[in-house]
Amino acid sequence: MFQPPMSRLTISATLLAVLCMCLSVAGCSKHDVLRASHQWPGGTGDLRDEMVEIIASEFNAANLGLTIRVYPGASLFKAEEQWRAMVTGALDISAFPLSYAGGRHAEFNLTLMPGLIKNHEHARRFNQSPAMSKIKQIMNDAGIIVLADTWLAGGFASKEGCILEPENVQGVTLRAAGKAFEQMLAASGASITSMASSEIYMALQTGILDAVNTSSESFVSYRLYEQVKCLTAPGDYTLWFMYEPILMSKESFDRLNEQQQAVLLAAGKKAEEYAYQAAKESDQKLIEVFRNNDVEVVTLTADQMARWLDAAKESSYRAFAAEVPGGSELVEEALAVE
Repeated sequence: MFQPPMSRLTISATLLAVLCMCLSVAGCSKHDVLRASHQWPGGTGDLRDEMVEIIASEFNAANLGLTIRVYPGASLFKAEEQWRAMVTGALDISAFPLSYAGGRHAEFNLTLMPGLIKNHEHARRFNQSPAMSKIKQIMNDAGIIVLADTWLAGGFASKEGCILEPENVQGVTLRAAGKAFEQMLAASGASITSMASSEIYMALQTGILDAVNTSSESFVSYRLYEQVKCLTAPGDYTLWFMYEPILMSKESFDRLNEQQQAVLLAAGKKAEEYAYQAAKESDQKLIEVFRNNDVEVVTLTADQMARWLDAAKESSYRAFAAEVPGGSELVEEALAVE
């Protein structure tokens, strides 16, 4: 059947549509779409993914002529590339563990220090502290703002005895989450083996590792309960907390009008409130899952927490104070938060 030739207008429209589809990762225009990226799988219940989805849903529902598109699973940028991408305006929003940018701004390593945060309520108070204000000022000066504060807890798990005091890691081959924890545990007599979270299960199974230190969510998602006998879980006194906020490029935020900014900030607060409750529920889920799989579950006492903090002060905190300009004052302000 004879087909009439397309007009120039039709051809142009068709080419534009094809171009937009080809550039779907970036969107037809960076002024039409805000891109949100993170490293965790989407749609699996991971609270960091859910926080970003809350912000996107709230913002998109307002119909402000701009939409947020979420790219989970490091499908847009690799995990540690996201900071640079936000600074340059190539990425708009990210769920980003701040210590990942510790190589660029050493002060950020404070947000993954042993014993800095005791529990979720303490984390909320810390968010309003002079120490956190200084951290956020450094972020702002670098071109990044915070949409939602989030702290996630973690603990230890071992194939042998429970890890409750520094003496319990002597001679133990252990994977630690974060430079400061590696420093503290090595100073306490542990042998440190570094690896990605995805490699922990096999390392425990094959005897490469005796114990592990990681987040509540990773303990469950990687089924580590199948390889350990004792879990030191988050409780009233928790040694491991990591700051994992939702961040935004200041360049991208400043490009928005006042109404768009207000809706986005309100969405961030909603996501923050959700994460505060969800993080506590994640800790309880961790305990339930491990107990249901016949793993012994213990928590730290105030005295045990104090002993760990003393060990940290003599190792990772001392190193931080020596390596970071103004580090001593920052540590003092951080530890002063009740």
